[in-house]
Amino acid sequence: MKTIENLYALFVRVAKSLQSPFLLFVRVYWGYQLAVAGWGKLTNIPTTIENFTKMGVPAPAFNAHFVGGVEFVGGVLLILGLASRLISVPLIINMFTAFVIADRDALKSIFSEPDKFYGAAPYTFLFACVIILIFGPGLFSLDTLIARYRARHAAP
Repeated sequence: MKTIENLYALFVRVAKSLQSPFLLFVRVYWGYQLAVAGWGKLTNIPTTIENFTKMGVPAPAFNAHFVGGVEFVGGVLLILGLASRLISVPLIINMFTAFVIADRDALKSIFSEPDKFYGAAPYTFLFACVIILIFGPGLFSLDTLIARYRARHAAP
């Protein structure tokens, strides 16, 4: 029994050691994808406004700039691991709104046809942002560096 406990303890240590590299990968990969998507919206704003108008987005000009900015800035912040949990909230709202407006059929299929839901464009962005919101940015982030600095320089 002791051998099984030791093996399980080793397994848990190894799994925990992979947490921060995994969070780094999620932040950098999906942050980059968000930044590119946001930059694409911002640099092609007439097309973005036209697409938003076709989808029935209210105030399409304002929302094109707003969504592009949230995605671009949010993606960069995720890459850096700066205000990661905080920026995850507007990104989650953004992706949920994208489901409601652009992929409503996929959203309605969450239980009846889960593959349709998982295959929708906003899903992986939404899932990545939820991971960062729940688990944080990990050790390899500016958030962690700032927290360590503040802890060292905290008033006694």
